[in-house]
Amino acid sequence: MPLPPLVEPVAALSDAESARTARHQVLAGLGEPGQRRLRAAHVAVVGAGGLGAPVVLALAAAGVGEITIIDDDDVELSNLQRQIMHRHSDVGRPKVDSAVRVAADLSPETVVHAHRVRLASANAADLLAGADLVIDGTDTFETRLEVAAAAERLGIPLVWGVIQEFAAQITVFWSAPPEGSDAVVLSDLYPEGSVGELPTCAAVGVFGALCLQAGSILAMEAIKLITGIGDPLLGRVLVIDALRAKTAEVPLRSARATAPPRPVDQPVVPHVSVAEVAAEVAAGARLLDVREDAEVASGMISGAQHLPLAQVLADPAALGADRMVVICQVGARARRAAEALRAAGADAVVLSGGMDAWNAQEPAR
Repeated sequence: MPLPPLVEPVAALSDAESARTARHQVLAGLGEPGQRRLRAAHVAVVGAGGLGAPVVLALAAAGVGEITIIDDDDVELSNLQRQIMHRHSDVGRPKVDSAVRVAADLSPETVVHAHRVRLASANAADLLAGADLVIDGTDTFETRLEVAAAAERLGIPLVWGVIQEFAAQITVFWSAPPEGSDAVVLSDLYPEGSVGELPTCAAVGVFGALCLQAGSILAMEAIKLITGIGDPLLGRVLVIDALRAKTAEVPLRSARATAPPRPVDQPVVPHVSVAEVAAEVAAGARLLDVREDAEVASGMISGAQHLPLAQVLADPAALGADRMVVICQVGARARRAAEALRAAGADAVVLSGGMDAWNAQEPAR
């Protein structure tokens, strides 16, 4: 079943972006509101290779507003068989530079943050700060473990895929999904110690065209989560056998207790506007900022308490039962925190539009 949209929509699209994405806006279920959600979204893509390359192309073409691309490699001639974002003239240059170029060519309003580094536990929080979801297109299991651990700490969805030879696996992990959905993480698919030494693609090869198919599905899963349409692969693994032109689906259950289904008529978490914040504070409400350390360094609402989302989700009852206005950058993480806090007995509401809305209306206050 569809999950709630991951982000709040921007107020409006530019005329040029509205014209460019016109075919999205007539899709039943996605429409103009969904396109505005895509414009508001920030997706982090780890890896600019066989999977990351088509993902960046698809996300930029779809109108995702912000893409962070993380990769420390340079383009090699042997990459061009499957990594379609790169060109012959890019050989010897950083892979992330190709992402900046192709996104600008496809979607001039998409902002690309290029990081020519390898993601590791020490830098993951900074690299993924502000992202609404992560797509893992890396090529070693060690890096996949680091990406998964970072996404789990942040409580954001991880759209995950792997390719070897003629086969692919694709799924969605999420350590803190909306209430009523089970958390599923990488260790549910690959328990610790279950993965031995894997052959490299240089040793066994990769079917180039399969990268396009799998990368396209990764991008589609991200778009579905952002806009709240369709049935994401949370709790399911899609398996592709390219040689036999077959796909199969394998159920993936959490090792933890299954959450009860959400009642159909359960109300959504209440939101308050920027204009209502002063009245909330005057009435005794606490302001709780659940962004990461790197994000709050650039500024917070005066008087707000800072506690990153992962810490809130680890023990929401510890924050008490007070009235709280929960804040993040655009609203998605604040909603997840507020859901957990309300389940623990707190009277939590979300600042609609988050810090983006607060900063946009600052002169009016």
